[in-house]
Amino acid sequence: MMKPFRMFFRSIRDAFRSVFRNFSLSLASISCITITLIIVAIALLVSLNVNNFSKLIKEDVTIVVYVDREVNEDEVGVIRAKLNEMDNIASIEYKSKAQLKEEMQASSTMLEAAMKEWSEEENPLKDTFQIKVEDIEQIKDTASTIEKIDGINYVDYGETMINRFLSAFKVLEKGTVIAVILLILVTIFLIVNTIKLTIFSRKREISIMRLVGASNLSIKMPFVIEGMVLGMIGAIIPVLIVIYGYYALYNHFDGQLFSPLIQLITPEPFIYGISLVILGIGMLVGIIGSYQAVRRYLKV
Repeated sequence: MMKPFRMFFRSIRDAFRSVFRNFSLSLASISCITITLIIVAIALLVSLNVNNFSKLIKEDVTIVVYVDREVNEDEVGVIRAKLNEMDNIASIEYKSKAQLKEEMQASSTMLEAAMKEWSEEENPLKDTFQIKVEDIEQIKDTASTIEKIDGINYVDYGETMINRFLSAFKVLEKGTVIAVILLILVTIFLIVNTIKLTIFSRKREISIMRLVGASNLSIKMPFVIEGMVLGMIGAIIPVLIVIYGYYALYNHFDGQLFSPLIQLITPEPFIYGISLVILGIGMLVGIIGSYQAVRRYLKV
């Protein structure tokens, strides 16, 4: 029962010894892992933030529903009830023309001067419902349905701009996902082949182990653990870049790029999740590379 444990811990010891004994080869593998994982880390950060920008902009899209001037308070209540019964409605906010006037006056001293003399009867603004939808893909159908309700004068949601945004973000989301997947595959290819070359250069060492009667498992285990250790060490710098670099970026831009709509993802726990992914990729690829090298290239 104790033999597998002894073999495992002996393999860990031999793996660490081998890393330092073959330092130049180990350094080559670690450097390759570090460089490729940095690229993957940056790609993941960009991809997830692009998806976040898309989500925030979609959530901020508002349908503005203008009510006919002749509509009274009771009819406004009827319109609200009909809106509440509709599908794809996330929230509804009613603003009277008096409220809109106050908000516009508060936003600008020029508007304050121009609008302060307006009486209730002179106010040219219209009562509105400001509606957010659950699924932006269905916003056109939702707006068309709202427009048919009695008492509605006009419905606006910036159709042309929204359609452009949707098209652009679909391309961006698909592009970033494809880019990340391709980068991860390239990373796996580079790291696996680098580790294969490292282990291939020690073919003589493995041949001696076979001659003295070592089992396949006892030969493979140290190399597999060594690959995992190389992957783990190679992931240290990318993880530090993710944690400290992203914090610095977030603080430098105050959590947003160019506009409050384009907000960066809050660092915690986001950076720790990315760090675990990077560490996992490094270790997993190290294990795969070592196992494949020992099993196929060295015919063990």
